Amino acid sequence: MLSQESLPTAQTGDVEQTPAPTGADMDAAVLLLGAGMTAATHPLLYVKLLIQVGHEPLPPTVGTTMFGRRVLYLPGFFSYAQHIVKVDGKRGLFRGLSPRIASIAISTVIRTKAKKQGQPVSKKDDLMQTPLRKVMKETSHEMVIQCLSKIATHPFHVMSVRCMAQFVGREVKYSGIFSSIGRIFKEEGVAGFYVGLMPHMLGEVLFLWCCNLLAHFINTYAVDDSFSQASAVRSYTKFVMGFAVSILTYPFMLVADVMAVNNCGSSSSLAHLHILAALLELPQPQGSLISRIQLLFSPRACDLHQQHHHVLDCHCCNYLSDIQKV
Repeated sequence: MLSQESLPTAQTGDVEQTPAPTGADMDAAVLLLGAGMTAATHPLLYVKLLIQVGHEPLPPTVGTTMFGRRVLYLPGFFSYAQHIVKVDGKRGLFRGLSPRIASIAISTVIRTKAKKQGQPVSKKDDLMQTPLRKVMKETSHEMVIQCLSKIATHPFHVMSVRCMAQFVGREVKYSGIFSSIGRIFKEEGVAGFYVGLMPHMLGEVLFLWCCNLLAHFINTYAVDDSFSQASAVRSYTKFVMGFAVSILTYPFMLVADVMAVNNCGSSSSLAHLHILAALLELPQPQGSLISRIQLLFSPRACDLHQQHHHVLDCHCCNYLSDIQKV
């Protein structure tokens, strides 16, 4: 029987014997967290991709602005998601998720290995470097890791994009990771796994450098140390810059996604080629840029599907008739 004096000692011993989390446990936690966030946000990415490839199954709705002007609104995320659920069920919202999970796992392993093999910097060298040089060195190291990660995971990105784009034509050509690997390698070879890699990587590198440098300059020259909340402001600067820079680098991601879908044999890729060919055969308009843009939305554009073997969707005529009514 333990005495009262020995009880705290026993409890203290139990606390001291609690093992600290190892590196493998931390990596597993990061991987599980990344996989969970990827699964939770996948429907949002799915809807974004279908909009990028030009699939608009729902007609626009007539609404009014805050100034009372009647306008047409395209369907939002929830309307689009409800349409996907109606066609494919709730599981349809997670089409193409498995390649993204595999991509997250490979990216986590590469980043972990790269950080462990990074050369340690001595305190003397760290003190001799200027803040700007230190930021540039850290960004360069992070850029190398990012590029290696993108090269290793881009094939899974191509598989995921093509799986999601099949919703347009209801194909089942790309149904899983292994079947997609065999299909792409058989039809396109190794180069098919890296379609759209250059714009994707260029967008990531541009985002990384712009975000880090802008955050450094703002924290150094715009945030005054005399301000009481200076440390709190500096901690959120990089996060806010990420949103601003993502707007500039979005075209690179758009081009990469469209290139991944193009010429893959699905209806979404054929629609891009045929619509582009139809628009290129429009007569050259005279006048300003506004008049040229108006020609694309004129009633003449509705006849393109008759001239090019029913390439354009009939919703185009409905949209234009609604615009004329408004």
